[in-house]
Amino acid sequence: MVYFALKYLHIIGASVLLGTGAGIAFFMLLAHRTGDPHTVAGVARIVVIADYLFTATAVVVQPITGVALAWHVGYSLWEHWIVLSILLYLITGAFWLPVVWIQSQMRREAEAAHRLGAALSSRYHKLFRIWFALGFPAFAAVLLIFWLMIERPPQIW
Repeated sequence: MVYFALKYLHIIGASVLLGTGAGIAFFMLLAHRTGDPHTVAGVARIVVIADYLFTATAVVVQPITGVALAWHVGYSLWEHWIVLSILLYLITGAFWLPVVWIQSQMRREAEAAHRLGAALSSRYHKLFRIWFALGFPAFAAVLLIFWLMIERPPQIW
């Protein structure tokens, strides 16, 4: 029963990370493509809330359930696939933290443009390009973690 509960929570947490990340990227990209500061500000406001509510919660749950699951099953945390998963998780976090800050800044830029009746600023567009670029390695790392969790290859290096 403990194994099932840990595995269930770990899979739910991983799904939330992947799903929220993909959803946020999708909605931010579509809002950006409108070029409308009001739309961008509204979507960015929701996206920031979603990141803090869902992604941040899953970010905390994943290592707790992962370590507990490995301990319960009897895996060493030094197994190659676990070490690589942890490294990829840390890399994902290193990309995610600035992304959350950038989303907040993009929201502020869009709100200011909307208040002034102006177009999205050059700063907003620069932030968007950085946000967009940071998303690719983070998303790829999450997909690779999923593969490692499913495959659990015995030897990687």
